[in-house]
Amino acid sequence: MAERSFAKEVEDLRIGAGETFRGEGILAVTKALLQSGVSYVGGYQGAPISHLMDVLSDAQDILGELKVHFEASASEASAAAMLAASVNYPLRGAVTWKSTVGTNVASDALSQLASSGVKGGALVIVGEDYGEGSSIMQERSHAFAMKSQMWLLDPRPNLSAIVNSVETGFQLSEASNTPVMLELRIRACHVYGSFEAKDNVTPQYTLADAMENPARDYSRVVLPPSNFVHEVEKIENRWPAAIDFIKTHKLNEFLGGHKGKAGIIVQGGLYNTLIRALELLGLANAYGETHIPIYCLNVTYPLIDEEVKGFCLDKKAVLMIEEGQPEYLEQAVNSILRNGDIQTKLVGKAVFPKAGEYTADVMREGVRTFFEKHEPKLVKHSPVTAKSLAPDMMQGVVETVPQRPAGFCTGCPERPVFSAMKQVQKDVGDFHVSCDIGCHLFSILPPFDVGNTTMGYGLGWAGASAFNTEAQKRTVSIMGDGGFWHNGLTSGVGNAVFNKNDNVLVIVDNGYAAATGGQDILSSRAFNKSKSTNNPIAKAVRGMGVTWLKEVHTYNIGEMKSVLKEALTTKEVGPKVIVAQAECMLNKQRREKPIRNKAIANGKRVVRPRFGVDPDTCTGDHACIRISGCPSLTLRDNPDPLKDDPVAWVNNDCVGCGVCGENAHSAVLCPSFFRADLIYNPSWWDKFMSGVRRAVIGSFQRGAERRRAKVSFGDAT
Repeated sequence: MAERSFAKEVEDLRIGAGETFRGEGILAVTKALLQSGVSYVGGYQGAPISHLMDVLSDAQDILGELKVHFEASASEASAAAMLAASVNYPLRGAVTWKSTVGTNVASDALSQLASSGVKGGALVIVGEDYGEGSSIMQERSHAFAMKSQMWLLDPRPNLSAIVNSVETGFQLSEASNTPVMLELRIRACHVYGSFEAKDNVTPQYTLADAMENPARDYSRVVLPPSNFVHEVEKIENRWPAAIDFIKTHKLNEFLGGHKGKAGIIVQGGLYNTLIRALELLGLANAYGETHIPIYCLNVTYPLIDEEVKGFCLDKKAVLMIEEGQPEYLEQAVNSILRNGDIQTKLVGKAVFPKAGEYTADVMREGVRTFFEKHEPKLVKHSPVTAKSLAPDMMQGVVETVPQRPAGFCTGCPERPVFSAMKQVQKDVGDFHVSCDIGCHLFSILPPFDVGNTTMGYGLGWAGASAFNTEAQKRTVSIMGDGGFWHNGLTSGVGNAVFNKNDNVLVIVDNGYAAATGGQDILSSRAFNKSKSTNNPIAKAVRGMGVTWLKEVHTYNIGEMKSVLKEALTTKEVGPKVIVAQAECMLNKQRREKPIRNKAIANGKRVVRPRFGVDPDTCTGDHACIRISGCPSLTLRDNPDPLKDDPVAWVNNDCVGCGVCGENAHSAVLCPSFFRADLIYNPSWWDKFMSGVRRAVIGSFQRGAERRRAKVSFGDAT
């Protein structure tokens, strides 16, 4: 169950020529694939292209009608290997994943593909996860494209440009027999817009045609001596063919004015931000109209020497806007200009930060600095910028915005795992924790502060493999169910069994690839008509040779604590695996909330648990918050006028998971937590019992008040 359904939106994929398509960037990409006659599509979910996978999954009926095969691949490597179908056959194929981590996983297959070349169009759609909203190391796809000599498209972030890049990307691939990468930043994936649609195209040559008419070309296999010939082919045949196609079809764009002493060269994906910066400087309007000459690189690799030289020839200075480092484009453009004996001044990182996302503010200041030096009359009367604001005003803004580190969702089943781990650390002392990619990585932040390193998706146990030696303590490694099936089964569990590792692995099994949006995986409990689910992780682990294995429900913190302590202290030698199981609460709420709300609206009796804190019992110690970190467990003013410390309080975001109370019990904290059952549309029996309870409790309360009054009167006399 993905976090969002596109079942309604995908119906728009059926529209044809002459109609206007409206929607998100990811929907436009899917429509462009169908218009291009794609034969097969695969990929692995991850920001910012998770929703592209969700769209493809929801559109399987439409894909089937067009004889398009879709696979949710086991990993990025699996997806990249799919493109082998385009090596020998005129089949158009596309795959997608999160870059650069996904590209790294797929690198072996991609390098082979780039060497052998392709007969059919092969398109790799990478979610370029770079900048302030990124969750990974800050690297770019550009280096990989250059290394393997795959052409890299970076279209302007509007639907027409994105659709055109998908369609021409296939054509470029076929014209040059080279796989093509198309990078989309998160804003491009989710930008809304429209474009003139075309009819969807059923592939003329299908996968069935290829299977029934197998073709073999020894020269396409990456094995000596063919692989030596491939390198020559890249330079002598594929490169010139790509250059000719890019020039002939004008994939790069000359925008803005045609004259001026200074101009701008910009990556296509940064074009919208540039226009916003120019607008703030009074050099463009909201529609992108400007007199500044702009050379927009919708293809960032390879560069077209003649276009670069032609743009720079009549200018004294050119600004190169390239996000991230190293400055690949700046170096390449400098080389083109100097080799052509063109003395135009090229400015890039001299006025821009060497690293980090180029937001509108960053872009504005870089552009302003460039023009102040090379054409000052353009910015002489431009509006004020952030740098010109009073320092005390900027300081006030910073102070009023609180830090909001990432954390587990309310009711997350992974939180109790780390609550138990903190309690075990108190009993046995600190131990090394090797982390993994996924929601569980939030454990490195307060209040848990657990985790030393993370090496990649599914590599949690492999990240601690060097510590397989005799010591007084064992290490603990973490792995999610998504990472387990992606890479962890072999690289982690298999590696540990083979090397007789004596350490501990905790596999967090919440039933979905939760961090990427709740997509089904092999061990998902839900029925999926097109996928095989309900394949237990424990069965796979035992199949690899693990004998010490415990399955624990994560919300049972006491048991989780006991099993983890046992794993760390047992005399039994060998790999120890704990499978901590509980469904992702977000997915559970998405499924159950609409059903519950509908039942309440229809007058049916519904019982929902809620947890709270008795303010009279709470001491204000707040240990419960430090050991839980649940967003719904917060503070409120103490109702006792004689106490200053605020008390713990459970707000209305509570989903009734019970972790707060479990923690209080397991860690032997104060008994201030209580559970209350909220009853909607109560029956006559519920109302009767409620009246009885009020009467009994009221009787006790009145008795207590009378005793308190006697004590007070006695003290007074």
